[in-house]
Amino acid sequence: MTDFRDGNIDVAIVKELYANPYDLEDKSPKQVRVRGHLIKFDEDTLNTFLKTSVIVEEGESLCAYSRFALLRPDPQELAAKLCVPGRGFELNADGKPLKILWKNITTLAQTWSVLSFSNLIPTSHTSDVTLDKAIPIYGIIMKMDMNAGYLISHQISLTTQDDTSRLAFPTLITTLCKARRVQSGSRSLESLSLTINLAYIKKNCWNLDDPIVTFRGPKKARGKRYEALSTAP
Repeated sequence: MTDFRDGNIDVAIVKELYANPYDLEDKSPKQVRVRGHLIKFDEDTLNTFLKTSVIVEEGESLCAYSRFALLRPDPQELAAKLCVPGRGFELNADGKPLKILWKNITTLAQTWSVLSFSNLIPTSHTSDVTLDKAIPIYGIIMKMDMNAGYLISHQISLTTQDDTSRLAFPTLITTLCKARRVQSGSRSLESLSLTINLAYIKKNCWNLDDPIVTFRGPKKARGKRYEALSTAP
């Protein structure tokens, strides 16, 4: 999204896309008409638009991350990479891993969590990382090849079918629609939020209990949690 120079999100266009999806075979919707223009958001279209390649090893049918996610990863393996030493998942009443509290996540994992929440698996709940949200963050840290188009397409489809007011991927959708010559003419524009840079990481993602990452100078006061969600890298 580094080519998104306009600097504004067209909320009206984003709402239209989520309100009007359809599929001729009554499957998970992957296309929609926005102001007379057909907008597709299937994985191939998104990978082409975002210029993200899908790398599949010889003899395999899925990329490395997809294969890993299907294996029901060991929570202890996830916690070993995402948590500061001695911390781990909070357990539910049945003793099963439920979530990792934000204060227990390493600086690196917090940073990738923000990026994941904004660009791959949007969520409005950012005070902790649930087991399902921990899996892609682990995959990113482990540098697994991912099918970004599939992950985003799947999340857009889920959002269109959910009874929610959450508008996921507003920057991507605005840019995708403008590339298909959808006319805006809307006054409901929102500006992009803070860039995820070193200053942002130091303020919002630096865990003082993390022995691996340190910064010079004192830690600045943490911003509001929702800033992490709306940030566009």
